[in-house]
Amino acid sequence: MKICFATNNKKKIEEVKAALGEAFEIVSLAEIGCHEELPETGDTLDHNAFQKARYVFENYGMDCFADDTGLEVEALDGAPGVYSGRYAGEPRSDERNIEKLLKAMEGKTNRKASFRTVIALIQEGKEYAFEGIAEGEIIKEKTGTGGFGYDPVFRPLGFERTFAELSLEEKNRISHRGKAVQALVEFLK
Repeated sequence: MKICFATNNKKKIEEVKAALGEAFEIVSLAEIGCHEELPETGDTLDHNAFQKARYVFENYGMDCFADDTGLEVEALDGAPGVYSGRYAGEPRSDERNIEKLLKAMEGKTNRKASFRTVIALIQEGKEYAFEGIAEGEIIKEKTGTGGFGYDPVFRPLGFERTFAELSLEEKNRISHRGKAVQALVEFLK
């Protein structure tokens, strides 16, 4: 089955391809000729995921799925949330986002946080949603070189290592995106 993952983020595509396996041919936005920035103007993860998926489906006529992910930090009233990718402003920068987050967390004893992913699927014109959540905490300094985004400062519940220190296989088993993708895979199969 050929399906578009509405992203050009190579790390996200790698994670999803690893989770979906050989049964699916995942193509990126660039591979379908979509080079424009997808709309992402909603104030919820669901809204943004569906907005991106609908754009691809309507403009390229292809079954697709899109995701939106947010890091929700308890001590920051759920921030950065839907604005996680643009937390430190434009242009997007994982480094600046992490710096801003760590500064906002200075002196906070409650370090609880969760990553939440919503995947919006449009298949033959029908819409479906899948969600995954990973609970954990924000550590005080970056650790690890793998992953992307906030991975170096997010330690999942029950682990001594950050997402950036886990192998892709380990991360996919427990991560927010891994859980949402698993729900997507079970549905597609």
